[in-house]
Amino acid sequence: MKSKRILVWFRNDLRLHDNEMLVEAIAKSDSILPVYFFDPHYFQPTIFETDKTGVHRAKFLLESVAALRMAFQKLGGDVLLMMGSPEELMARLVEDYEISEVYHHREVAPEETLISTKVEDLLWKLKINLKHFIGHTLYNKEDLPFPIKDIPDVFAQFKKKTERDAIVKSCFLSPEEISFVENEDWGLLPSLEDLGFDAAIPIPEQSFSGGEDAGLEHLKALLEEGADIYLKPVKHSPDKPGFSSRLSGWLSLGCLSPRKVYWLVKEAEATFGGNANFNQILLGLLWRDYFRFMFKKHGIEFFQEADFEKELFSVADNENPALQKWKAGNTGHAMIDKYMHELNEFGFIPHTGRLLVATFLVHVLKVHWTNGAIYFEDKLIDYAPASNWGNWANVAGVGKDAKSKNSFDLDKQIKILETAVSDAASMA
Repeated sequence: MKSKRILVWFRNDLRLHDNEMLVEAIAKSDSILPVYFFDPHYFQPTIFETDKTGVHRAKFLLESVAALRMAFQKLGGDVLLMMGSPEELMARLVEDYEISEVYHHREVAPEETLISTKVEDLLWKLKINLKHFIGHTLYNKEDLPFPIKDIPDVFAQFKKKTERDAIVKSCFLSPEEISFVENEDWGLLPSLEDLGFDAAIPIPEQSFSGGEDAGLEHLKALLEEGADIYLKPVKHSPDKPGFSSRLSGWLSLGCLSPRKVYWLVKEAEATFGGNANFNQILLGLLWRDYFRFMFKKHGIEFFQEADFEKELFSVADNENPALQKWKAGNTGHAMIDKYMHELNEFGFIPHTGRLLVATFLVHVLKVHWTNGAIYFEDKLIDYAPASNWGNWANVAGVGKDAKSKNSFDLDKQIKILETAVSDAASMA
């Protein structure tokens, strides 16, 4: 009898814990073949003079894939690393390894969805099923108190109904035993140079590295007794940026499950009592869900803007001096420049900083918001399409929840900017 082999296609789900796709693949097969594709599409320059994936995120990704490989090696297997696009390589893999079925996590943004569609069409011709899983959100869509088509567009309503009527499921346990498809060559982990980056350009060391274990260790340290999360939150100011969990990089690549974060925060709350910093983390998880579900519901129609696609593919702003000064952190506005230098050097700034630099670009410099969203795609370690484009659209006032104070308070952001300018002038 022919054995059942399932190919487990990893994308932004680089973990063993709380991974329903992996758990089910192990349960439904005789052996699994984990695969990760380094798709050249994501390592190309864009027409906007940016990179699809900047060096900080590429480094974090390589660390995360290496960590996944090590986790599988400890269980007697590995993950097959392929250089090339899934739609070009999948058919050969299915044939070479006699694969019965392919499992993967569904994405919601247009580019990622298109890749899934191409692979599904290809596999359909081979009479192979592509099974979809949804493991990026705090709430499963079937557990929401409304179907996708009826999800409230206003975040406050989504939050109220979801917290009242939906449940956060417990996490799937990490597998302790896995039977792997036999394979002699699992492929080499590419270097940054292999992905097209210049080896001569130094990369500043990060205070955190990619991978499931690193994410879990950071989360554990974040919630330990006496940690900064238990301090009283400070009001944001130029010299006091306030608390930031810095979990977003691991969440964006799926090294951490949002449900794992939720339940460990809830455990800490039960032990030490609730506080505003806990609430901030949980609110951030809800916003992630909201944007993903909005893209699932609306697609590109999420952006309520005439000629959106025309604006998106216009490169006229590339030579705009105001945009170039903003990118370089050379606007003359101390607070904005500080955040932009941090973004360029380290690939991360806290959420408040992102709102401020976005407000400045869109409402002060009058540069079209898509230029900022594209620049963030290049620079951010924690870039996630739905959250990045959703937040920028809200700042610009073209998102589905653009008029809600829960979404984006323009007056408040402008006031912070004005206060910072006043403080800088007084110190001069």
